[in-house]
Amino acid sequence: MGTRQEISALPPEADLARADSLAREIFSDVANKWAFLIIEFLGQRTMRFTELRNEVGGISHKMLTQNLRMLERNGLVERTIHPTVPPRVEYTLTEAGEGLRAVVDGMCGWTQRYLGHIESSRSSFRDPAG
Repeated sequence: MGTRQEISALPPEADLARADSLAREIFSDVANKWAFLIIEFLGQRTMRFTELRNEVGGISHKMLTQNLRMLERNGLVERTIHPTVPPRVEYTLTEAGEGLRAVVDGMCGWTQRYLGHIESSRSSFRDPAG
């Protein structure tokens, strides 16, 4: 990693390019139904693994584990282990996760607002290639 002086010497376009690349990478990671549901439920309250699995109906243990790890790796979910017997593990959204939840909520609002338009366009679309 470069020093702070080296980083600040980079042109602003470099920061924009890095942020754009990171945005594509993160959205590629979280753009699945399970991640969106996990973010939505953890946005309501901190939950243990089993609680979350029960709330996110239909998700397997493996898929929940994979998605929680991915969200944690990206700094969107925080995992807290309490030193009890057996250990109690809780998951909560970080500030960044809350910010993403607001974006997802905005996308859902956009979809609701333009639902009729989208459905109409889809039903009348004729693919010139097909």
